[in-house]
Amino acid sequence: MKLKTLVKKYNNANLVLRIAIAIVLGALLGLFLPSQKWISEFGVLFVGALKAIAPVLVFVLIVCSLATGKSNLDRRFGRIFFLYLVSTFVAAITAVLASVALPQHLDLVSSSTASSAPSDVASVLHNLLVNAVSNPFASIAEANYIGILVWAALLGFAIKRISSEATLTVLHDLTNAVSLVVRWIINLAPLGIMGLMFSSVSTNGMGIFKTYGSLILLLVATMLFMALVVTPAIVGLMLRRDPYPLVLTCLKSSGVTAFFTRSSAANIPVNMALCKRLGLDREFYSVSIPLGATINMSGAAITITIMTLATVHTLGLPLTVSSALIVCLLATIAACGTSGVAGGSLLLIPLACSPFGISTDIAMEVVAVGFVIGVIQDSMETALNSSTDAIFTATAEYRAWQKQGRELPKELFRE
Repeated sequence: MKLKTLVKKYNNANLVLRIAIAIVLGALLGLFLPSQKWISEFGVLFVGALKAIAPVLVFVLIVCSLATGKSNLDRRFGRIFFLYLVSTFVAAITAVLASVALPQHLDLVSSSTASSAPSDVASVLHNLLVNAVSNPFASIAEANYIGILVWAALLGFAIKRISSEATLTVLHDLTNAVSLVVRWIINLAPLGIMGLMFSSVSTNGMGIFKTYGSLILLLVATMLFMALVVTPAIVGLMLRRDPYPLVLTCLKSSGVTAFFTRSSAANIPVNMALCKRLGLDREFYSVSIPLGATINMSGAAITITIMTLATVHTLGLPLTVSSALIVCLLATIAACGTSGVAGGSLLLIPLACSPFGISTDIAMEVVAVGFVIGVIQDSMETALNSSTDAIFTATAEYRAWQKQGRELPKELFRE
């Protein structure tokens, strides 16, 4: 009876409060009981469960949405695509300005290793096209969201043409069942985040700040500036309202979990649940959220740009306006090809270095530095990428509401 009461109290408590307590508890356990490695298994299980269910959730939601929807998403899709790409490009420009204001210098002494990093933009685009037509079952198993989007869309439109009421009922029931499983997993987020926090603190401690503190601070400060200044400015211009209630709500609900899971794919179910709470159209966000996990890569663009320009400053190479613009364009295009790849943004640094004539060997030393600071860089990058998926999805949806004369949620937007 006591266990049942405890579970009830846990379920009734605010999720954000539970996560905050879990963060503190995980950090304390990591500091004082670093040898108790079993605690980290909570994090492994949580991230594994999210990664496993996310492709299935996306596939089922898209098929159901397109099979039963009204096919009126054109303008919203154009708007969300515009927001994703423009914000990624603006993030790269912001990173250039930050790098010029606070130039970084690296100790490039590590030996280079072999890499599968793309050698040019054509390679990145080729990989995207190949992923789009990969086997649908393999796409789900390997969390290839480009392939999932393409095949789910085709199957959804096909079912819409030939389906019966019984088929649509089965689709709705399947979607609701998968969504319920997702809610169960998200409800266990505090335990998972406690394990992830314990793992980070017990394994890395504060050691990486001694060597790469300045570089880490620049990356973190630039991403925070993007999250708290640039993104709200974009939302404010689009909606003509105070953007911060929406932005802070998404950062709190999506950014925190993304920071600890370090996976945009794993955070897709979290963003879907957030969009539902915001009252958005499932027909829209079931496609826009996985699309954002594929091409909305502000954090990746910042990482690629800052690491590239740190290499340029280290080698004493000149940085002109034209070369900086080329880096921004390359970072934007390359960032869109990093989805689903662990450390993907780091592996595209050699591509951004190529216009400066920097050798692959030197560029791969920079990649090695990136992996050293990855525990912080990747966490911040994922939090920015994933939270803006939800922010821009809501922005595109609410902009459509405004054009239709509908009122925006009063708890988020006040006159």
